[in-house]
Amino acid sequence: MSNKQARFYESVLANFDRAAAYSGLPSGLLKQIRACNAVYQMRFPVKIGNKYEVIEAYRVQHSHHRLPTKGGIRFSHHVNQEEVMALASLMTYKCAIVDVPFGGAKGGVKVSPRSYSENELERITRRYTTELIRKNFIGPGTDVPAPDYGTGPREMAWILDTYQVLKNGEIDALGCVTGKPVSHGGIAGRTEATGRGVFYGLREIVSYADDMAELGLKPGMKGKTIVIQGLGNVGTYTGSICQKEGGAIIVGVSEIEGTIYNKTGIDIDKLVKFRKKTGSILGFPGTTTLKERNDWVGIECDILIPAALESQIREDNADLVKAKIIGEAANGPVTDVAEDMLSKRGIVVVPDMYLNAGGVTVSYFEWLKNLSHMRFGRLQKRFDQNTYSNIVDIVEKTTGKKITNKEKAMIVRGADEVDLVRSGLEETMINAYKQIREIKKRKKKPITLREAAFLNALQKIASDYMQLGVFP
Repeated sequence: MSNKQARFYESVLANFDRAAAYSGLPSGLLKQIRACNAVYQMRFPVKIGNKYEVIEAYRVQHSHHRLPTKGGIRFSHHVNQEEVMALASLMTYKCAIVDVPFGGAKGGVKVSPRSYSENELERITRRYTTELIRKNFIGPGTDVPAPDYGTGPREMAWILDTYQVLKNGEIDALGCVTGKPVSHGGIAGRTEATGRGVFYGLREIVSYADDMAELGLKPGMKGKTIVIQGLGNVGTYTGSICQKEGGAIIVGVSEIEGTIYNKTGIDIDKLVKFRKKTGSILGFPGTTTLKERNDWVGIECDILIPAALESQIREDNADLVKAKIIGEAANGPVTDVAEDMLSKRGIVVVPDMYLNAGGVTVSYFEWLKNLSHMRFGRLQKRFDQNTYSNIVDIVEKTTGKKITNKEKAMIVRGADEVDLVRSGLEETMINAYKQIREIKKRKKKPITLREAAFLNALQKIASDYMQLGVFP
C-alpha cells in the first residue's frame, strides 16, 4: 500500500472528525457512523493463460443504516483495503446528501485491466461475483454494485449474468447491479450521469451572485474558464456538457501522457476523437504542451476539476493552485491538509460527496426501474404528448394563429426515459446544494462546504439510526 492511499483513508476520517465536532451528536452514534460495518477480504484463483493467478479483491459495506448498500467496483493494481474502506465511507455520506436510500459500499479488484484480455477479465469478474454471492455481499435488497474506475457496462453485464445463473428464478435479479447496458436492464443517461451531475452542481454553485462576488467572479457558467485533470468518462462528459450547455471555456486538459493548454478554449469532443485516433492528447491543434504533466495544478482558471484519482492536490502542490473554485469530480482528489491551505487563501473546494453524486443518483433510478419492471416514460409519454397536442390545437383554434410543425413538435413531445433521468438528476443536485448551503450559512462560525456537506449527511444518518431505535 502506498503512502498516498493510506493518506486518502486518513483524510476521509479527518474530514469526518472535523465535521462531527460541529454536529452535537452523541459520541457513540458518531463512532457507529464512522466505522465500516463489514469488510470482506478475499483471494481467489483464476486461470490466466497456462497458469493460475491468485487475485486479491475486496468488498466493504460501510453502513447498514439503510439497505441495500450501494457502491462501485474498481479494477486497479493500486486497490487495497484502506482505499476501498475510504470509498465505501464516502458512498454512505454521498447517498445521504442526495437523499438516495442506500447505505454506502465499495468493491475493489487488484488487477490492471490493460494487462488482461477480455476473456481473462470476464473470468476474473465472474469469479469475483461468485465470491460475493457466497458471502451474501450482493443482491437487489442486500448490496448493489456499480461501475467505477476500470470497469463499465460490460463488467456489470457479466456480474448480472453470473448472478442470474446462480440465483435462477429471482424475480428482481436485474436490480443486483447498476450501470448495466440499456439492453440488459440499464437506464438511458447512466453513462453520462456523474459528469452531468458535476455540471448541474457547479452551475448551481455559481448561480448565487453574493457567493460569487466573494470570489471576485460573476454569476453563471457562461464564460467561466475550466481546467480538467483526467479525460475518462467523468472528465469527458463534465467538459463536454459544461461547454455545450453551460457556455464554459475549457482552457486546459491533463492526462497520463501530459497536459495541454489553450487560453481561447479546447473543444472536448474533438479532443476525445483526436486522442482515439493518435493515442494521446498531445499535439492537439491549437494547444501548447506544458513542460511537466503535473503543471495542470497551477494553470490560471476559474474552476479546476480533478476528475481522475484521489490525493492529486496535496500539501506539496496546493500552493500552486490559481483557481477560485475546485470541483472534486473524482473521489478524494484534495487531501484534508491541502484543503486547509486552500481555504485560508479563499479558494472554495466543492466536495466529492456532493459533486460526483450524479452516478449513484442515476443508479438509484436504474434500481427503481429494475424493481418496477417498467421503463420510465412508458405509461405516460403518449398521454402527455396527446394532451399537449390537444392544448395547442385549442389555442390555435381560439386565436386563429398557427405555429410551425417544428414548433409544435417541440411543444407537444412527451418525455423519454433520458429526459426524465436528466430532470430527476438536475432536481437532486439543486436541492442537495441548497441544503448544504443553508447549513453553511446558518453556522455562526465559518465552515467549509465539505464540513457543511458532512453535517448534512450526519444529521440524516443519525435520524435513521434513532428511528431504528438503535440510539434513543
